[in-house]
Amino acid sequence: MSNTRWWKNELVYQVYPRSFQDTNADGIGDLQGIIAHLDYLKSLGVTMLWISPIYQSPMVDMGYDISDYQAIDPRFGTMADFDELLAKSKQLGIKIIMDLVVNHTSNQHSWFKEALKNPNSPYRDYYIFKKTTDGNVPNNWRSIFGGSTWTKVPNEPNTFYFHTFAPQQPELNWENPKLRAEIYQMINWWLEKGIAGYRIDAITHLKKDLDWASLPADGDDGLVSVTKKGQNRPGLNVFLDELKEKTFDKYNALTVGEAYGVPDSDLPKFIGPNGYFSMIFDFSYMNIDIKDVDEWYRGSADWKVKELKQTIFDFHKATTTAKGWTANVLENHDQPRVLSKLIKNKKEQTPLAAKALATMYYFLPGTPFIYQGQEIGMKNFKRLDISEFNDISSINNYEIALKKGYSKSNALKLINARSRDNARTPMQWNNTLYAGFSKVSPWLAMGTDTIGIDVATEEKDPSSTLNFYRQLAKLRNNPLYNDIFIDGTLNEIQELPENVIGYTRNLDNKTIFVLVNLSACHYDISVSVGKIILNNSSTVTQTNTSLHLAKYQAIVAIK
Repeated sequence: MSNTRWWKNELVYQVYPRSFQDTNADGIGDLQGIIAHLDYLKSLGVTMLWISPIYQSPMVDMGYDISDYQAIDPRFGTMADFDELLAKSKQLGIKIIMDLVVNHTSNQHSWFKEALKNPNSPYRDYYIFKKTTDGNVPNNWRSIFGGSTWTKVPNEPNTFYFHTFAPQQPELNWENPKLRAEIYQMINWWLEKGIAGYRIDAITHLKKDLDWASLPADGDDGLVSVTKKGQNRPGLNVFLDELKEKTFDKYNALTVGEAYGVPDSDLPKFIGPNGYFSMIFDFSYMNIDIKDVDEWYRGSADWKVKELKQTIFDFHKATTTAKGWTANVLENHDQPRVLSKLIKNKKEQTPLAAKALATMYYFLPGTPFIYQGQEIGMKNFKRLDISEFNDISSINNYEIALKKGYSKSNALKLINARSRDNARTPMQWNNTLYAGFSKVSPWLAMGTDTIGIDVATEEKDPSSTLNFYRQLAKLRNNPLYNDIFIDGTLNEIQELPENVIGYTRNLDNKTIFVLVNLSACHYDISVSVGKIILNNSSTVTQTNTSLHLAKYQAIVAIK
């Protein structure tokens, strides 16, 4: 089926089920919790839910280690609960997309257990096993979660299995056509069930260099990042073309690739008119605050708004050249909260700043994604000890930082700032002890900066971050402007102050202006913007030739 790009007008909300709503008082969010808040999601203008993994899993990596692709983990409920969610969402005009994790499974998956038990099993070739003659690991590749990509097979001398991520996430062998056929069958089973598509995890890792050769070390551990030999490698296109043909194309499914490391020159292959995916995430500025996305211990990056601007517009220029579409994001389950990340001064991490950031990204070309809690302006936590963290990547980076000579306090400061747990604290529905998430102590401790940041409080305040997100959806869907936001060209407004991000969307002699001040300074800008249709502040000062932007003020106007 041809790619009709039916999804251009969607608004997607990412639910992290474990932290959304607990309905059975076990401290863990569940599918019934999502069902309970469908009307709330509808009020945000949401037309599609991306549900983070709910498959059966030991939860070493919070569900991204799947032990059964076609079973719901009992922590979240049953398949009957999922079917109810699908049906009730459909009644409200909300589609469901799932997380697709096919680079690896859990080491508790029946395929891997069989592969370990019997070296002659056909399942041995579903994964990547290597023997060496000297008992050393096959090469010096470093996993994304730290340490070697190779783990010794018990009771088999000199034999190892491969994993890009944690040892509990053995890599699937995409070179094996039987494995690929099993994966396609599973994907189509869910699409037949009625889901609208997938967010596709770690998809650029499917292809590895089959020479399995060591490279010069890029760290003092003697290892080299696996991304040098196992991300965006030649031949990946063969797998992605077949994946699309055998599954997504048959259902005209929406597909969103988590495609780290894709060079601009490859964007036409990924998101062009006949690309592998409907869209990929715009990660261009997601990690602007860190020197190395996988190795946080390398420290924070010193960035300024001008770099943020440059990164955003460079990516969208490349996307336009590729005739592609993108998924615009501020937050996800792997990122710290954007208000804490992009607004450096803690005193300025206000609802006004949250609304400015929302305006900045929401009207860029592409589909806006909202991560749960982003719409109320949730912030990072402050943990006092590493024992309070759940995230495997946080704990690994903390241990590496200590080995590198960091003090415990400095290592903890680094992890507090970057931990994926920041995004995974329970959703704040009200201002009670457990924020209306649960009646009991939750699986992960609550955030520590929560006063005034909850749905119940913000519902009552017309000027809240929550109600501003509702305004954003209404504006994007307004028939007077919708075609401009969906199909209008993007042009950066030049010669603005360093801390102001500005762009226009242009279509059929209509121009929409978006101007966002990401600082506590005030600016008078020589620009004529016409009628203001959205303003995150209560006032605005403009003349026929100029506009005054107060601190963290953001406006949308049409001319």
